[in-house]
Amino acid sequence: MGGQLPQPPPAWEVVTVGFRRRIRTGAGHLVSCAPAGRAGEADLLLVPALAEREPEALLAHVSGSAAGKVRGLAADARRRGIRIASACTGTFLLAESGVLDGRRATTSWWLAPYFRARYPKVALDQTRMVITSDGVMTAGAAFGHVDLALAVVRASSPHLADLIARYLVIDERPSQSAYTIAGALAQSDPTVAAFERWVRAGLEQPFSVTEAARAAGVSERTLQRTVRRVLGVSPVQFVQDLRVEQARHLLRTTDLPLEAIARRVGYEHANTLRVLLRRRTASTVSALRGGERGQGGPDDA
Repeated sequence: MGGQLPQPPPAWEVVTVGFRRRIRTGAGHLVSCAPAGRAGEADLLLVPALAEREPEALLAHVSGSAAGKVRGLAADARRRGIRIASACTGTFLLAESGVLDGRRATTSWWLAPYFRARYPKVALDQTRMVITSDGVMTAGAAFGHVDLALAVVRASSPHLADLIARYLVIDERPSQSAYTIAGALAQSDPTVAAFERWVRAGLEQPFSVTEAARAAGVSERTLQRTVRRVLGVSPVQFVQDLRVEQARHLLRTTDLPLEAIARRVGYEHANTLRVLLRRRTASTVSALRGGERGQGGPDDA
């Protein structure tokens, strides 16, 4: 590829470090490692993800004694000014080490409620695929590692990153929001889960926070706070997410006109739904161009 780049970046030296001479990965592969002390010589420390699918087991692992050395290594790397990066469940190790305190970060969208509850000092935005904040780079779910790798290359050479993306036929995905299943996020908290079930049961009806709180058996204030704490959005925004999710499903799977779909998801006028769909699409395009995430749709749910 060198001949196709106007200014090739310096070659990278990649060294795998660990606390044992050989480690076994979650996939069962044996990997030879250099001593962990070599991490102090790095320009970038890349922390791998963990083979844990259950949130409770993941939190127990990253906070337990077995991960203590890794947490110490990550914290020491940042004290030395070494850039650090991780994706998916690996972001929990960074957060547990304190590396992400006061910084913006992302993680796997379906783990966001657990991340947000345990690490309130981190400014989490699970809608983004990759976030760089003060020398720390985090990426989203599973195949977010591909996006993270491209972002690492892009930091050194945008031309090389573009070339790699073309050869490997990789589309950069700036946002995870298009893949998020709103109902899955709600299941992490019983109050939010009850709220989500009530909303879905009457998705075509006008939304009322008062009625929603009564159905969930809590006060309006508690509902507002709980939804914000668990999901990072207001109840109105969550209802919009559910309605847009259902509208997109109906657009893909039926021949119904937009006016009929709008009524099925609780909007009297098709234009309200049209604006929401357009703004959600525009926010993804904005992120692709390096802009900030959009603010959602109209104020009415």
